[in-house]
Amino acid sequence: MHRFFHYTLVLIFITVAGISCTSKNVIRPGDTLPVAFEKAKNLYENGKYSEATDALETVISVGRGTDTAQEAQYLLAESYYKNHEYLLAASEYDRYTSYYPNSEKRQEVDFKNAECYWHMSPNYKLDQKYSKKAIEQFNLFISRYPDSELAKKAADYIDQMREKLAHKTFGSADLYMRMDEYEAAAIYYGLTIDQYPETAWAEHALVEQIHAYVVYAQNSVEAKQQERFQKAVDSYEKYVQLFPRGDYRSEAEDYYDMAKVGLAKAKDDASGAQLTENKQQSN
Repeated sequence: MHRFFHYTLVLIFITVAGISCTSKNVIRPGDTLPVAFEKAKNLYENGKYSEATDALETVISVGRGTDTAQEAQYLLAESYYKNHEYLLAASEYDRYTSYYPNSEKRQEVDFKNAECYWHMSPNYKLDQKYSKKAIEQFNLFISRYPDSELAKKAADYIDQMREKLAHKTFGSADLYMRMDEYEAAAIYYGLTIDQYPETAWAEHALVEQIHAYVVYAQNSVEAKQQERFQKAVDSYEKYVQLFPRGDYRSEAEDYYDMAKVGLAKAKDDASGAQLTENKQQSN
């Protein structure tokens, strides 16, 4: 019973202290700009980011054109960022660089702005507009600050996003294969290779493209088989050129053997059909 009473008193003390701390930082009519900013800053430093954003917006509105408003604008963007509200954070970082393009914080703000879109990048199966935006913003950062200590980190983020985009394109190709849409699958495997050649998905995509063309040819009318088996052979030759010691070499060779057999048969069938036609015409 005594222990319960003690815990209750502690809880009441913490609650009252929290209310007191919050009310102490509420901006009131008549507060000077420095006082209002100090209250907003206290909220930010105490991790009360949602309350800090409201207070900082008030400071910015009242102190527009002052150094205080500039610092408040920065803290407003940071509050949204630390509260994981990345779209709002990106908007406020944009506003900061628009108002204060020559700020000493410009490089940091530009990086954080790009990082917001990286944070919003979803699972590879979903719409990748934020991944593409992150790549765009990080590329812009690298072009502006090539010697920055953050340039390598920006490049790493770009690599991550490109891997994700490659995975999505590869996944689309796989889906087409499962739907027996072999030509579309081959095209999307090709896009994976052509658009993201440096990623881990490129080699696998090229092997699967050989496979897609083989199956496409096998399921085609005789008149189209030769052309489509030839595409499989061409893809294999490209694979050998790009990945001479590739991890999927054995699999690629199996598909290549199937393509060669199919191509030889298709050529023989075409030759036989031509001979038959010539005989019929001579008769």
